Amino acid sequence: MKSKLEAGKFTVLAEIETPKGTDVSELVTNVTRIKGLVDGCIVPEMSSAVMSMSALGGAILLQGIGMPVVMQVNCRDRNRLALQADLLSAYACGVRGIMAVTGESTQIGDHPKAKEVYDIGLPDLLQALQTLQQGKDMAGIELKGVPDFLVGTTINPGVPEDDLDREIEDLNHKLAAGAAFLVTPPVFDPETLNRFLSRAGIEKTRILPTVLLVKSLGMARYIDRNIRHIHLPQALITRIQKAPDKERECLKIAAETFQILKNAGFGGVVLSTLGWERKIPQIFDFLRG
Repeated sequence: MKSKLEAGKFTVLAEIETPKGTDVSELVTNVTRIKGLVDGCIVPEMSSAVMSMSALGGAILLQGIGMPVVMQVNCRDRNRLALQADLLSAYACGVRGIMAVTGESTQIGDHPKAKEVYDIGLPDLLQALQTLQQGKDMAGIELKGVPDFLVGTTINPGVPEDDLDREIEDLNHKLAAGAAFLVTPPVFDPETLNRFLSRAGIEKTRILPTVLLVKSLGMARYIDRNIRHIHLPQALITRIQKAPDKERECLKIAAETFQILKNAGFGGVVLSTLGWERKIPQIFDFLRG
């Protein structure tokens, strides 16, 4: 996985949620089924601020069954001491990919009274990763053994026009801080990225658009009505609405989007199924025709 991403070869990552509990049997089963189909898995750190097994625990588990991982780290839950400690632990346990994110507000999750940490922001976290890889911690003290991560983060090409210049400025700061790949929110049409790419002047091979498996007509309508930075074409909503087997149509749309993005020359894709990881093999069935 790391060598493919660094070489700019098309790389497929699957986002795999950790369980809310200690039973990892379903997680292991789902990941075992996609071995050979994907190049690695992104393990989120309690996405949507919903408490679950940590990304560090999930990443070590998946590494142990032979699946390369990109471990997500966020600024929401840990101070600079804990973040650095987790990063060193991850590398010592075989994790070679890191995705640095800010983290969603706890107000939207299942523990709204949880105190958000934000000891450091995303730019500082990316800089900390660079500093660790140069052999020192954030206090300037030398490390005994130095990590060598492939570092990624997120970008949002779908921001309103008024925010586009600021998003591009943030992108340039992230690249300067060592980000090697960039993951977008869900994309259903690569044309939606053209405005951003033409302004930002970044190579497509460094961008991994997210392919979201829309689970239902209701979910498609919700995205269309409520999530401004994701453009879901009306034609796709109509397709799902008219389909006699709506789940099958959603899987087919995900496969088509995957292929369109691959043909467009992007560096890879991130498959996001929001708990439907068991459906990932079916997306590949459609890809094989």
